[in-house]
Amino acid sequence: MEFEDEVTININETVIVVSPTASPTIENIDAAEETHQFDADAALLLNITLILCTLLAYYVKKYKFYFLPESGVAILVGIFIGGVARLTVTDLTLFSFSPELFFFILLPPIIFEAGYSLEKQKFFENIGAITFYAFGGTIISAFVVGMLTYWSGQAGLIDIDKNNPMEALLFGALISAVDPVATLSIMGSPELQCDNLLYSLVFGESVLNDAVAIVLFKTFHKYYDPEGPAWSRAVIPKALLSFGERTANAMNEKMCDILLISQLIFMSVSMTSIMYINISLPSIVALGLLVSYMYKHTTLSDFPKLEGGLLFLFCYACYATAEAVQLSGIMALFFNGIVLSHYNSYNLSNTAQVSTEQFFATFASITETIVFLYMGMEVFTRSFKKYDIVFALLGLLFCLIARALNIFPISFLANCCRQKGVNKIPVKMQCVLWFAGLRGAIAFALSMNLPGPHSDTYAAVTLFICIFTTVVCGSLTEKILTYFGMRQGVDVGTGSDDHYSLGIEDIVTVDLPLARRMSDSIHDKYKSFWRNLDENYMQELFGGASQSHGIRSGQYELSDQNDGDEDDF
Repeated sequence: MEFEDEVTININETVIVVSPTASPTIENIDAAEETHQFDADAALLLNITLILCTLLAYYVKKYKFYFLPESGVAILVGIFIGGVARLTVTDLTLFSFSPELFFFILLPPIIFEAGYSLEKQKFFENIGAITFYAFGGTIISAFVVGMLTYWSGQAGLIDIDKNNPMEALLFGALISAVDPVATLSIMGSPELQCDNLLYSLVFGESVLNDAVAIVLFKTFHKYYDPEGPAWSRAVIPKALLSFGERTANAMNEKMCDILLISQLIFMSVSMTSIMYINISLPSIVALGLLVSYMYKHTTLSDFPKLEGGLLFLFCYACYATAEAVQLSGIMALFFNGIVLSHYNSYNLSNTAQVSTEQFFATFASITETIVFLYMGMEVFTRSFKKYDIVFALLGLLFCLIARALNIFPISFLANCCRQKGVNKIPVKMQCVLWFAGLRGAIAFALSMNLPGPHSDTYAAVTLFICIFTTVVCGSLTEKILTYFGMRQGVDVGTGSDDHYSLGIEDIVTVDLPLARRMSDSIHDKYKSFWRNLDENYMQELFGGASQSHGIRSGQYELSDQNDGDEDDF
């Protein structure tokens, strides 16, 4: 039945007006078919592009074209596709980078697979230095880049907000996110045979520092209102009071001094970041243990399809849960992958063990390619109102300066607690660490959420830095690793001074016996305690190598430490 007019129904003096249901017209049907056809064409183009990138990656690996990494190939292909789309397509929605699509669809499988396949022994042996780089290094970098950018604006070199430093600090926070996707794509390439210690430090920092960078970004974003009243010293006390009384008591009448402001925010955000991670980790580990317990004490292994599917869903549930409660989904998924790999992988059937590992690796590879494709397409598909080449070059220079100011001092402190000649971080490795600060999709996704009238300029500069570090620096990675002797098969810790040092190791490295003895004592006690707890209690409840007769070798187990006296700092 089709209504021609509105029908009025009176029920107990309550008037209900029922509007007629509009019948689909020929024009609506044609528009829907046109939209469907456009989506189908775009999906076909994306699939063809992915096939092309996969084939190009095959030839890069086969013929060892180290001068152009796979991620660089995907970005260049994306730039070409974006240029063609700009000239031939009117609606560029499907060709544009979506931050939400990136964070909730493309990023999770990459991070989980990285944690699931991580060489855990090296990672946890260096967890102290990694944490130092991730926390202290990211905060230093954010403030150095932010303040250099702000002062450049005040000097008239670039067109940004010259009165409010919070806008520049937002940029400093987002550009300090060393991207784990780019790091995995380039430094994690098996063909490069990157030194294990170097890769553990670079990748560990890139995963953990995103949590700090996002906390910084959200903190500055909360207290930046480009359309509100002019920025004043009153903004800073409000920010500091929300982080604790200790910082609030440190304020004084000279609040307008930008250096003092930076110091105060630096302390408050540092405490906030630490609290943020301390809340995250227990809940992350608890979720991974809960999943492992369920798998161990049920017969899910009798149904490989179900156990594999549930594992996939639990991974996304972990990420979504962390994001929903305002925690770091990246760090949650990474450590959840470590826990599930250490315990739950041994609860799976032999079929599921192989299929899940291959599925996660394949899915991560595809989504990684899509990420770099879309970053390349953004060069043409996003309508940047202004490309500021001076700001782009200055921003790149500020990133290099900021990374040097955090890598070398933090490496010096870390070496004070390491045994000389055993697991020190050599100066040459520090140089590679400085060079390996790759920026990627995470920084660009944050830049698209930047408020203010200059957001478009910041997004363009961020995209330039991301593409430059991925394509140019990524292309030089093989040569840098070879030049500095950071390839596998080279014993970095015990090599001769001529081969591993720049001749200044003894000058920049200080051996502090007391600090080293304290570090050794803590490491030995932790190692013994953890091995006993893990083998005698945890694996009994949640599964593990000692409880399994499966096919996994267990060579990367958390409790499988070598017999050397290496420090965990």
